[in-house]
Amino acid sequence: MADQATRLYTAEQVRRLDACAIQGHGIPGMDLMERAGRSTFKEARARFPDARNYQVFCGGGNNGGDGYIVARLALEAGLEVTVCALRDSGDLRGDAATAAQLWLEAGGIAHAWPDGSETDCDLVFDALLGTGLDREPAGDYGAAVDRINGCGKPVIAVDIPSGLNADTGVAMGRAVRADLTVTFIGNKRGLFTADGPDHAGTVSFSSLETPVTVQDSEPEYGNLIPDSLIVEMFPPRRRNSHKGSYGWMLGVGGNTGMSGAVSLAGEAALRSGAGKVTLATRRDHSALVNLACPELMVRGVDDRSELDDLVGVVDVVVTGTGLGQTAWSARMLEACLAGAAPVVVDADGLNLLARMQPNPGDTPAENWILTPHPAEAARLLGCKSRDVQSDRVGSALELAQRYRAVIVLKGCGTVVAAPDGRYAICPFGNPGMATAGTGDVLAGVIGAVIAQCPGDLWRAALAGVLAHALAGDLAAAELGERGMLASDISSRLPRVLNPAP
Repeated sequence: MADQATRLYTAEQVRRLDACAIQGHGIPGMDLMERAGRSTFKEARARFPDARNYQVFCGGGNNGGDGYIVARLALEAGLEVTVCALRDSGDLRGDAATAAQLWLEAGGIAHAWPDGSETDCDLVFDALLGTGLDREPAGDYGAAVDRINGCGKPVIAVDIPSGLNADTGVAMGRAVRADLTVTFIGNKRGLFTADGPDHAGTVSFSSLETPVTVQDSEPEYGNLIPDSLIVEMFPPRRRNSHKGSYGWMLGVGGNTGMSGAVSLAGEAALRSGAGKVTLATRRDHSALVNLACPELMVRGVDDRSELDDLVGVVDVVVTGTGLGQTAWSARMLEACLAGAAPVVVDADGLNLLARMQPNPGDTPAENWILTPHPAEAARLLGCKSRDVQSDRVGSALELAQRYRAVIVLKGCGTVVAAPDGRYAICPFGNPGMATAGTGDVLAGVIGAVIAQCPGDLWRAALAGVLAHALAGDLAAAELGERGMLASDISSRLPRVLNPAP
């Protein structure tokens, strides 16, 4: 069973979780609001202990009510607090009205927008808008978002940054850029993909002390990929083993002028623990492909018949890396898809697949992984890249169902989706990985995981994405993000896959 802190929900699902806590478990809504405010205040004190002057922007709904709780707790703790209210406290309803009244009874003042918005402070709280927003913040709310973003102070978002779509992670025109987001009841999936990480900052989850049965009331949820998966998938090796114990991967690609791509995938597979890696590539440069990594075996192939025998004996095939889109490329892809071994399809393999528009009977039945970036995903779906980015989770799930494949939709908050509706988001990785060749490395890593851990493509995809992201984070920590090379990620894979005991 997934931990509460790793589960991902849509905004509608979180609303149902909230209702389950109130109606199904008898927890008063005001108690939940009080817990939300206390969780946020506790995180503020822990993360910004030197901040003595708070500024809290409160909207007109329950999100604003959470803000009033934070303000009251800070005032009671002896801190200076300014509340900037986007709606008069007398116009509030329900628990938000109660929270505002408690703030006033504690001696606080609710400054009507824009009064108090330019007060000097150490820490700013965004409690303007909650998870239900589906359009750009406008009017006074839009101006308040702009004021928060221009304040030059650390910002804490209460539940979700105002202006960020909770389901898709898309910033709707203007959205608060927070340093920390404290989110409640259930993690909103939009915090972790697309624009979410840029706007949410560090995400801290609080269940608000609700029982796990509340989260269990929504059986269809996604997950964050936990870093503990590495230890689960890669236990210590037995001493009585040999290279055949860890699988044989075949990499097919490296058309004329693109031999580096298949080489990167092959080396990444070896550094990820595959026992043997053979590369099938253009005959005219096959002697050069493994110069930088002599541990790679290389075979030059011109015709499909030369590849059929290899495809029939290896444990996994990775294709598309530098494959090109020529007649040779199409023959190689057809050979890869015709074999019994699991197949990872990347890059030009995906572009060829989009042109082929195969019937379900022409493709491996749930025995393959497709690893598109947004533009490649758009070609597979017959839409625009911006359409994919406008709903990354939805697009990945549609691809998974259409192609009966595990999908790895690359990008900020890489999404992994399965034909049965499962999805997961990787919370690791960094912008330094946005460089040529990192996708080739990822394909090789996933292939190596399948070679070593056959039988479960879903977990192999998760582990491969995770290892790749963690290696990228190691490289960024040591080298910086700007100027990172794909090979910098490969060289750090053994450290990720051999964690200290």
